[in-house]
Formats: sequence, C-alpha cells, structure tokens
Amino acid sequence: MDLAAPQSHGNVSIRLIKSKDARVLQHELMANRNWLRPWEATSPDGPVSFDMRLGIRRLLQQYRDGVGVPFVMEWDGEVVGQLNVWGIARGSLASATIGYWVSERFAGRNITPIAVALATDICFRELRIHRMEICIRPENKASLRVVQKLGFRYEGLRRRYIHIDGDWRDHYAFALVREDVYEGVLQRWLAGRAPEDAATIPPSDRDQNDEN
Repeated sequence: MDLAAPQSHGNVSIRLIKSKDARVLQHELMANRNWLRPWEATSPDGPVSFDMRLGIRRLLQQYRDGVGVPFVMEWDGEVVGQLNVWGIARGSLASATIGYWVSERFAGRNITPIAVALATDICFRELRIHRMEICIRPENKASLRVVQKLGFRYEGLRRRYIHIDGDWRDHYAFALVREDVYEGVLQRWLAGRAPEDAATIPPSDRDQNDEN
C-alpha cells in the first residue's frame, strides 16, 4: 500500500502528513489551545519550540526510519487534526502506539474513531504490526469513548506514565492484537460486532486513580 494515498470512510479520511500542512496545523493548534492543552505532551526539561514545520520534518524522518507513521485527519478534504502511529517496534514485539488530536469544532462527528480504525487496519494489514496500543488519561472522557466504541481491550493503569500539561500523568492502557479483528477494526465496528465491555475499567483501577 502507498501510505501517501488517502484512506477514507464517508466524510473522514487519513493521509500521510506533508510539509505544506504546517500552516493549517499550526493554525488549528493555536486556535484550539484551551481544548487541547490538558492532553498535550510536554517536556519535564522545560518549554519546547512550537514550530510545526520542524515538527513535521521530524515526523517524516521517523517515517523514513520506520519507527512512526504521521497522518493528518480530514473531514471532506479539510484538515481537522493529526493521528500519529509512533514507537513502532519490529521483530518479536511488532507493536506500535497511536496518539491523536482533533479540532474542537469537529468533535462529535465520529472523526477520531474512524481515523483510529483506518490507521489500525493499515498497521495490521500492511505494516504487519501485531499489537496496537492507545494510552489515555483517566480524565479524557472523549478519548475513552473512542476505545469503547472500537472495542479496544483495557490492559491496566500506568502510573505517572507520560508528561502531559506540565506533570507526569497516570494513563489507562488499551490494546488490540491482529487476531482480535480478523475482519478489520473499522468493519467490525460498523457491523456492530465490537465488544461493548472490552474497554471497561475495573473499579480497583478507577479507585487507585481517584486516590492520586
């Protein structure tokens, strides 16, 4: 598969990021600061440059190195967010992680679950990834709905896992392996076969997080 070619379902598509996307992505990020800041990765070493052109160059280098696949998400051809497959491991692990953001004005249109399903299907079928993981802050209700819809399996609480919004934050981990979705993540969801309780968080882990 040519990963530069868009993959789509309905109004939603994903495609490999391009250098010329820098301006629109920077505009969306700045316009959505209050919406995105609570969920954005930060550095424990202090502020980092907010240079989208440089960021895209780095993402495309990771793509060339085979350790990541940076997508943009589109609605009717308009760029509305990003979805990054990162931390690709080969060999006996064959795993990767997904992260994403979408503009607030496009929230609630199922853009993110469709994009996550498309990207996961690409990784399973074309890149031969075996396990896809998504890690989500317990407070991020919108992202939790994404894994609930798609039937990602809950796999545990990771203490102070990623530096987000200025501090080390707990995350819930969810995953799928290729054998879980022989028909494809998107097709399973559209057919109503995604298990509704796979992403259920046990009370013990919810209680542990509430104690922090």
